[in-house]
Amino acid sequence: METPSQLPFGEALRDRLGAPAADPSLLESSPRSRVWRIELAGRPAVLKQLVEAPEADERYAREVAALRIAGRAPGSPVVPALLGTDPAERVLVLEHLDHRRPAAEWIVDYATALARLHGTAGPEDAGTLPRWQGPTVADVSSFLTLAGTLGVAEGPGVRDELHALVDRLGQAEGTALLHGDPCPGNDLHTPDGVRFIDFEQASLGSGLMELAYLRVGFPTCWCVTRAAGPLLERAENAYRTAWHAGTGTPLPDAGLADACAGWLIRGDALVQRAHRGSTDHLARIPHEDWRWGTATARQRLVHRLGVVAATAADHRELRRLRILASDLRRTLLDRWPALRPVSTRRP
Repeated sequence: METPSQLPFGEALRDRLGAPAADPSLLESSPRSRVWRIELAGRPAVLKQLVEAPEADERYAREVAALRIAGRAPGSPVVPALLGTDPAERVLVLEHLDHRRPAAEWIVDYATALARLHGTAGPEDAGTLPRWQGPTVADVSSFLTLAGTLGVAEGPGVRDELHALVDRLGQAEGTALLHGDPCPGNDLHTPDGVRFIDFEQASLGSGLMELAYLRVGFPTCWCVTRAAGPLLERAENAYRTAWHAGTGTPLPDAGLADACAGWLIRGDALVQRAHRGSTDHLARIPHEDWRWGTATARQRLVHRLGVVAATAADHRELRRLRILASDLRRTLLDRWPALRPVSTRRP
């Protein structure tokens, strides 16, 4: 077990917070960080250090900026309190929170907290975080190549429709604070409400890009879940209500179908972060399936195809994609009939 002297807890933190007590506990974390439970002045806290790796400085800066913005939330907090930082060591000291097992209908409270998180940023925060980045024309090409490989004709006008989608997502307005990976596990269900952690991929943009997570099954996450229709409707309504209450503006009706379609065509949304940008993952689908967390790549894709086929039903600018999504989903299920729907239960 590490001792306080071995912790990355320098003089600046000691001057501000005092010395940590003995016996810190190393907690489970991603390979990109080391996390300890420590004790300061008789109270538990969390120390997180981003380890040396590509983009570590950027990820640290994003997390600190996002926590400071989110810390402005009125009423109950949506993030743990940021107690101290040491940029030279890429260290954050955070309030320790008690997490309890989420309720069966956890997604409603989650959606409310997500809207409140998104609403903490505004135009004055421009430049403090990068803008959200959507899919590219390369994603369009990969998606349509997959359809062709599986014998599904893209149909006239689909390519132009998808290029227009990429343009719309690239120009989507919004100053919401986006978490970047708002997944089960990065939400702590405390006695005082849901709070979010791990903001290394935070950005600014339209909140619809993360509201879409509820429909498409948490596309950047190891844990894929789907909410039954009435529960999904309750969660989305909870998000809209909380957004309106926090910002004073209604959530735009347009844009959710675009956001869902954007997640569909991104092959990198089929693999964990360490493997993104390494290859065309959609091109792997006809030849192999692989499990990441609670679902396989083909399960994820089938779910997203069904979501887009349903969500785009009344979306004039995606009517050709709706047909393609429906046809491609049917082809996947015909070819691999053992594919099961993604789970409705959170692990």
